[in-house]
Amino acid sequence: MNPFTAKTFKVPKLKGISDKTLEEHLKLYQGYVKNLNLIYEKMGQYAKADLAGNSYALSELTRRMSFEFNGMRNHEVYFASFEGGPKALAADSSLRSAIEAEWMDFDGWVGGFKTLATTTRGIGWAALWYDPVADRLLTTWVDEQHLGLPNGCTMILGLDMWEHSYVADYQPSGKKQYVEDFFANLNWEVIEENLKRAKR
Repeated sequence: MNPFTAKTFKVPKLKGISDKTLEEHLKLYQGYVKNLNLIYEKMGQYAKADLAGNSYALSELTRRMSFEFNGMRNHEVYFASFEGGPKALAADSSLRSAIEAEWMDFDGWVGGFKTLATTTRGIGWAALWYDPVADRLLTTWVDEQHLGLPNGCTMILGLDMWEHSYVADYQPSGKKQYVEDFFANLNWEVIEENLKRAKR
């Protein structure tokens, strides 16, 4: 099996999110990649040694795999969205048009997304997705890393709402400010490129 490789990200100084938090968060991402590779390695060993005898262990590893895999991919969307520094979404952009076609108003959609992120109970992600079947955008909440993913859709924008992403800088009571700063740090050109790539 070819191992998955952790990506590197050129994230500039962020508003509100400290270098220390970013450093620790990137280590967590690298941990997902490492754990995913360990799972694949162990699954191969169990299958070769005794497929029937190791069936329970293999099924549990397979269940765990989706958590580690989505932890890897979700974070890749998250960190990449900061690369290049903050850039506004152009008024004539295809992403803005797609958002307005779905929700009528861009600012209204942003407000709803922020509300989703700050009021949903538990750990997880607020996310914007592209559905290629219906050729439309969706906004959903993902529990943990992997529960509630819309089948067949591509994540365009992902906001990590696990406490490790903000609590050291904002404390638990500062969740709302973290979300505001996340949007202030976004490079919308990256988000738009995510949509274009998903449509190819």
